[in-house]
Amino acid sequence: MLMGNSENTLSDYDSTWEDEDVCEDTKEWSWHEKRNIHAAEDMRNYRRECRSQLADVKGQDVDNDEDLPNLWFYQNKIPFDADGVCIEDFHMCWFGDYKKLEHVHSYIQWLFPTQENGMNASVQNLSHVLSPKAIKLFHRDEVMKKRLLTSYKLMLDFYGIELVSEETGVVRRSVNWKERFANLNKNTHNNLRITRILKCLGLLGFHHYQAPLVHFFLVETLVNHTLPQVKQSVLDYFMFAVVDKSKRKELIKFALCYFKPKEKFVWCPRRIRIQFLKEVEQAEKESRHY
Repeated sequence: MLMGNSENTLSDYDSTWEDEDVCEDTKEWSWHEKRNIHAAEDMRNYRRECRSQLADVKGQDVDNDEDLPNLWFYQNKIPFDADGVCIEDFHMCWFGDYKKLEHVHSYIQWLFPTQENGMNASVQNLSHVLSPKAIKLFHRDEVMKKRLLTSYKLMLDFYGIELVSEETGVVRRSVNWKERFANLNKNTHNNLRITRILKCLGLLGFHHYQAPLVHFFLVETLVNHTLPQVKQSVLDYFMFAVVDKSKRKELIKFALCYFKPKEKFVWCPRRIRIQFLKEVEQAEKESRHY
């Protein structure tokens, strides 16, 4: 786990509790209690940029006068590789091809573009980051949004998950979840892919899908204990990809309820942790009383 500069406070990296007046100096923490500061800063920067882009989506019209490869791909005009695989061919031929989805690395940045370069240096030059114009135009095109939803369903299936409601984004285990969960635990690079998917959902009009997916992973990691190799990424990255602050707080408090030992839960300020646990304890006492 990466450690942060002891001179920085938690609020420098995490905007979740900005309205709670709970700034804490990290010098008060023991070594095992420190957050993954790299992750916290990365996700903070993503949320800020995402909110900025979403605020501009309904702004003035833009000229489609620049190279927009991410849009052209989702318009089925260009392939993502030299073999000529366009988006509709991808959806038709790759759905359920788990071996190919696991071992080919060049497609994920095309299916779920963000404003960041990918981690795989060998394919960075083959993909393109999302430009502000691309984000704005994507939001206005229902055909591209429908194709992105199909891409999402395809990857959920690969992970052993199915989308229950297109309206709410609620998900559940698919019938072959045991096999697919085994693959997730074995191949942890998928944690990076899931983080990218969550970021893309937030940028391209599906931010309401973020919290249901993160809640699913919290249940599987902290309650059912089926995905131990995903647990750290859920806590460090997935939760903090959720743009909606109120939903992010709910997810963090849910995680706190099931995380053990609770004194080592570092994904919210200590003061919030203590206050919330007192509220839970009081609610349990009142429930027993009645």
